[in-house]
Amino acid sequence: MIKHFLPVVFAFLFALSVNAQNTTFNEGDKVLNLGLGLGSTLYTGSFYSTSVPPVSASFEVGIKDELFDENSSLGVGGYLGYSSSNYSGFGSSYGFSNFIIGGRGSLHYHFIENLDTYAGLMLGFRVVSWKSSSGSFDYGSVAGSGLASAFYIGGRYYFTDNLAAMGELGYGIAWLNIGISLKF
Repeated sequence: MIKHFLPVVFAFLFALSVNAQNTTFNEGDKVLNLGLGLGSTLYTGSFYSTSVPPVSASFEVGIKDELFDENSSLGVGGYLGYSSSNYSGFGSSYGFSNFIIGGRGSLHYHFIENLDTYAGLMLGFRVVSWKSSSGSFDYGSVAGSGLASAFYIGGRYYFTDNLAAMGELGYGIAWLNIGISLKF
């Protein structure tokens, strides 16, 4: 059912893009995204509770207009994400935190007026730490780090020239981020 529905959606969006004359994200634009994540990518499930929900901030600068046609543009920028959770079960409790810092590149394509749609890649660094907080016996703490990469798709709907609602789907600090965007 869905695979028959998707071509219709893409054809509709393509038809709308024929009328689009200028993009909502252009060379020289600077946009700050502030997001709250739904569906943490680390430590969820039974016995886990969120102490700090997944939060993220990204900043993007438009570097190239008309990448392959008049409705496309390219942006680059940085990303920060943080979340923490607690595990409490079977007589033990632990605290976990997850921090991501990285760089992103996004391909923007203008389909509908006031809607900035994009897809991109992030490459960064993830730091995960763990600390025991079990009653009288302390297991200590541990931290680990490594490369983080993500693919994401997103959109920003502009209510004014400088304020938008933002949503991104992909792997990062959370599977889904919703929030606001400010254009400078």
